[in-house]
Amino acid sequence: MLKKAFLLLAFLALFSTAFPSGAAAEQPLTFGLLLVGPYNDHGWSQAHYDGGKYVEKKVPGAKMIYIDKVNPADRPGVTIPQLVDDMVEKGARLIIANSDDMKDGTREAARQHPDVYFLHISGDDVLSGKAPSNLSNLMGKMEYTKMMAGFAAALTTRTGKIGYLGPLINEETRRLAASAYLGAKYAWETVLKKKPEDLKFQVTWIGFWFNIPGVTSDPTQVAQNFFNTGYDVVLSGIDTTEALTVAGQKKKEGKNVWGVPYDYIGACQGSPDVCLGVPYFNWGPAYIPFVKAAMSKTWKQEWLWLGPDWKDINNPDTSIVGFVPGAALPAGVKPALDQFVKDLGSGAANLFKGPLNYQDGTVFVKAGETAGDKQIWHMEQLLQGMDGSSSAKK
Repeated sequence: MLKKAFLLLAFLALFSTAFPSGAAAEQPLTFGLLLVGPYNDHGWSQAHYDGGKYVEKKVPGAKMIYIDKVNPADRPGVTIPQLVDDMVEKGARLIIANSDDMKDGTREAARQHPDVYFLHISGDDVLSGKAPSNLSNLMGKMEYTKMMAGFAAALTTRTGKIGYLGPLINEETRRLAASAYLGAKYAWETVLKKKPEDLKFQVTWIGFWFNIPGVTSDPTQVAQNFFNTGYDVVLSGIDTTEALTVAGQKKKEGKNVWGVPYDYIGACQGSPDVCLGVPYFNWGPAYIPFVKAAMSKTWKQEWLWLGPDWKDINNPDTSIVGFVPGAALPAGVKPALDQFVKDLGSGAANLFKGPLNYQDGTVFVKAGETAGDKQIWHMEQLLQGMDGSSSAKK
């Protein structure tokens, strides 16, 4: 199972030791946030925006500036280094880039501005050795809470058909979709004692993190296709809430269907009567050590992949990822979900333990072994038992 050595509490303790208050004076800091989508998208970008507001509230002297809709559709021809130049001119001394798509541009900008600190979310340039010393990486172990989403879906579905609305295809999105499947598989086989072949888990990718007309598949149409062909639970892996919105529409038509949004703690608000819950990111507490290190100029390059605070996965001050049960979660499912969360935290439920195979039958994890962090991070395919593409069509 994913290692617990990177729990956020340990992370915070590490920084408090490495950067004691007397080591260097903390100066006021402007930090810039580059958001791939709208700051109020009720998804990935809003979770980061709210994280920045949390920092402003908790860290005296910290001020956020931001640029949202940083993507080829909304800002054609505009590069990350150009946007960074603008932020640096406005006084930013720390730049946080929030999308995997910004990896190359963030690395280039970091080299152009060696006196500015950079934090790239979801990337791995530090891990691969490509990052200059002023660039760090941060990600939350959403894999755990995606497992919770899949678990809730499998205990709720009446048809045994679960859909997964995926964005583009890369290592991150494969491992998150696979985690949701493993949670569903565990609930289906271990809790419900049902036959593996009676669970269908279909992944359909749209081509980007959110809808770009004329470029991606329409996520609204993909969600409708799921519900119109017997899938009664759709899990979202994209930044926006189409899966939940369509589920709400189908509910009004008299269908018993459910949805699980993604990224943002308040995502269920759009259609609470069909929302089983939401796996979400809580970036603020994880941002703070980087902001303080930039303030005191005690920056230390890090690649951090942080797990939840298992004492309370929804603690807003300690847990980088969480899962909030939704109003539509059946009453009988909640106790089982609570126990599953405890078992994940204790290691009693070890869903990345082999044998696990990739879609093509090659071995992902051997029998009796548990996948390590790097092995999970670099997931090459979807897993056996999942339907859908493992790579983008050439």
